[in-house]
Amino acid sequence: QVQLVESGGGLVQAGGSLRLSCTASGRTIGIYFMGWFRQAPGKERDFVAAVSAGAARTYYADSVKDRFTISRDNAKNTVYLQMSNLEPEDTAVYYCAARILNIATRTYENYEYWGRGTQVTVSS
Repeated sequence: QVQLVESGGGLVQAGGSLRLSCTASGRTIGIYFMGWFRQAPGKERDFVAAVSAGAARTYYADSVKDRFTISRDNAKNTVYLQMSNLEPEDTAVYYCAARILNIATRTYENYEYWGRGTQVTVSS
């Protein structure tokens, strides 16, 4: 089993930045495909960004491309999401997810492990 714990969320003004962290325990996630999703109240859980096991490839939703950067430090068993130029529309609970197969996917049903999420609130 893999346990994922997100941190780094909070309240920020529009245009500001936050860095989310997702730290894993239980197993090394170095071989897992990792993703970030978000869910706003009353909305579905949406794909935000993902990174391959070796960090060679990254993937982004169009809405966050050029503003967010996903990265990973396998030695620390941690994945990061650097968020810049935040907009009120980015307000949501952000979830970290792990997929055992190192195959790119933006579909949340394809991820086996999930954290409990961290709240990000962007004020206008």
